[in-house]
Amino acid sequence: MIPTSFPPAGEMARLTARMLLEIDAVHLNAAEPFTLASGLPSPTYIDCRKLISYPRIRATLMDFLAVTVLRDAGFEAFDNIAGGETAGIPFAALMAERLGLPMTYVRKKPKGYGRNARIEGEMSEGQRVLLVEDLATDGGSKLSFVDAIRDTGATCAHTAVIFCYGIFPEGIMRLKEHGVTLHHLCTWWDVLAEAKRSGRFDSATLEGVEAFLRAPREWQDAHQRT
Repeated sequence: MIPTSFPPAGEMARLTARMLLEIDAVHLNAAEPFTLASGLPSPTYIDCRKLISYPRIRATLMDFLAVTVLRDAGFEAFDNIAGGETAGIPFAALMAERLGLPMTYVRKKPKGYGRNARIEGEMSEGQRVLLVEDLATDGGSKLSFVDAIRDTGATCAHTAVIFCYGIFPEGIMRLKEHGVTLHHLCTWWDVLAEAKRSGRFDSATLEGVEAFLRAPREWQDAHQRT
């Protein structure tokens, strides 16, 4: 079923943040920062993969994401839904089901045997493809997936995620320069606001996280381990 009527974007952002906090997908620790895949420190970490284990929450968020894409991109804007390996695959499947469209997925790199394919499933020249992933940090990984989709002769001008960091504007600009619009449900700012309302974290933690969100590169430089 294709959703068409839901709360405004601000309310969906608040509810998304609340759900992520409810299932402990959000981790905040300013005293002992996490190490990200980039090797850089961060007082924040989010695990959107946990969502697949919560049917009511994942269904609600997929409805939110579907209606966001329909409202922002158009109701007849896509012919194919592609998931980025690996975290994007389940969410792409759920989105494809809601929008009544074919689903494919994109490997991070060719599998190295057989057809040596990066695209799994049926994707054809001229199809308008929506790339779906769980989250976006600085947008870098999206560009590789988009290029693989475009190599098939299909087009990809939109990507949709549940969560966008929302603190690296250069990443959004990089996507725009590549001809890609990013759609998302909530950011770290939404999560921080909901975390303050919930009382789940102490004030020192929240202050440390806010300092990071206001100047992430400077915070990382100051907390980089030598």
